[in-house]
Amino acid sequence: MSLSSTYRFCPQCTRPLTVMPVGGRDRLCCDDARCGFVLWDNPVPVVAAVVEHEGKIILARNVAWPRHFYALITGFLEAGESPEIGVQREVEEELGLEPLGANFIGLYDFFRKNQLLIAYHVPARGTVKLNEELDDWKHVAFDDVVYWPAGTGYALRDWLQRQGYSPREGESPNIRS
Repeated sequence: MSLSSTYRFCPQCTRPLTVMPVGGRDRLCCDDARCGFVLWDNPVPVVAAVVEHEGKIILARNVAWPRHFYALITGFLEAGESPEIGVQREVEEELGLEPLGANFIGLYDFFRKNQLLIAYHVPARGTVKLNEELDDWKHVAFDDVVYWPAGTGYALRDWLQRQGYSPREGESPNIRS
């Protein structure tokens, strides 16, 4: 666990949190025995979509990202929602496309943001209509994909390799959002 969490005070009783060993790891905890709060800091589930549209891959740019960086469609899994439904919802919400299913690619860690990425291939049809989260998008031919060596980039690489392609590795972007 990264003890540089944004939590400084107990969300239950407001006392300052301290580092204590719990469950074999150092964790941020409330030292008030009546409260007993432990910040487990479990990873957040995030769905990621390799969107196939008109025979190409769609890569999109978040409004907060550098102009040169495009990536997969991603989003947080909602409570009570299966990953298959969640990833299709994200494709519909962010791109305005009709998803035609979701085929599991794999699980990928994204330690920097404490996320577990659940990646799917999502074929889709329709006309792209970006929502407010995205600034731009592009079609990329399977042969021209350059993947980034982190998180969703590995999902894209793995899916393309299973399709018989040999994607090239690019640089990881320096994105803070």
